[in-house]
Amino acid sequence: MLLYNALTRQKEPFETLGENISLYVCGITPYDTTHLGHGFTYASFDILIRYLEYLGHQVLYAQNVTDIDDDILRRAKRDGGDWWDLGNRWTAHFIDDNMALNLRAPDYFPRATDVIDEIIASVQALIDAGVAYVSASNVYFHIAADPDYGKLSQLSLAEMLPIANERGNNPDDPHKQTPMDFVLWQAQSPGEPAWDSPWGPGRPGWHIECSTMATKYLGQPVDIHGGGADLIFPHHESEIAQAECASGQDPFSRFWMHIAMVYYQGEKMSKSLGNLVMVRDLLADGCPADAIRLYLASHHYRDEWSYDVDELDAAALLAAKFKKTITLKGGSGEKVDPAGAEAAYEAAMNDDLDTPSALNIVDQMADTILAAAEKDQNVEAAQDSFRLRCNILGLRLDQAGPEKRVTAGWQKHRQRFALSE
Repeated sequence: MLLYNALTRQKEPFETLGENISLYVCGITPYDTTHLGHGFTYASFDILIRYLEYLGHQVLYAQNVTDIDDDILRRAKRDGGDWWDLGNRWTAHFIDDNMALNLRAPDYFPRATDVIDEIIASVQALIDAGVAYVSASNVYFHIAADPDYGKLSQLSLAEMLPIANERGNNPDDPHKQTPMDFVLWQAQSPGEPAWDSPWGPGRPGWHIECSTMATKYLGQPVDIHGGGADLIFPHHESEIAQAECASGQDPFSRFWMHIAMVYYQGEKMSKSLGNLVMVRDLLADGCPADAIRLYLASHHYRDEWSYDVDELDAAALLAAKFKKTITLKGGSGEKVDPAGAEAAYEAAMNDDLDTPSALNIVDQMADTILAAAEKDQNVEAAQDSFRLRCNILGLRLDQAGPEKRVTAGWQKHRQRFALSE
């Protein structure tokens, strides 16, 4: 299987090193979820997991919840509510949407606030390594101390700064040594939640949360680390710097996998712009979950695309066709052999998870089965093969609800978080 590695910017053979494949995917900041961009990201990784399982591998999957950061606090203040309640409400919303879309639950689903002690230890390790410094009860990563900083994004310092500023960096922070240094531990501001630390009360920076959670739950190196393409810089770049400088071990992750942006109304679909197409709204309007999954799978995970309601309607018709394909009865005539389609499907999926090509092959399988059934041919083996390939794409087909393992996995996390139904 070839996967595109964003670190080397080329397709590389994906080979397993241990008994399990470890996968870390950057999760949500719990508000304004789940929009179609979220859906594309997590459905893409769901298909990756399902295909790796089909190949006989076990996948150990961690996905975080960024439940404390500037965005959460700003939203809670704007709404006049509590930041903890806000995060719980939207995390429950996200879980429900993931179940509806038949997305396999992660094995580990930690909140950032679950690992404050480990984050403090990570920050201290970076201070001890000489790449971080304390200033006015804040702790910063000094990027000039890490000559490898920039190896993922391949941006120059001049290119980095404006992008970082758009994504939360404060270049005018008087406590920094240089404008690009980023926060590892942020001193408490009036009215904000805080945790005790060796440097005073405060809260973690965004980047240190993820690198700490990834190494805590999956170890180092992680086999595959991913998220949306907008996280390449500064988030994933900074994660690499933190993890590798703290441990002295290179690499932090063997493969970096990024999902392209989804656009709507001429702009990237994003919370900040408010141009969101919400998964829950589509489902409430009668769009089947399988139609959404097919619509998402019709785009390659590295290709940007724009939301088009006509394409979603076409996906709904395809979902109905696939359901008919699996429920019809064939005859006792000649058996339909799916071997050729199976080989073509695997070739597509092995080529950097080429779901559009794989979906075309599944559609052709459906046509073959439907035509064969009309001729009273035996289609049972072809239907079994068709169902398996649809399952890899996350489809329910004739099942009334999500898979049992999907529901059980997400309910476990809901109970652990003590989230109401």
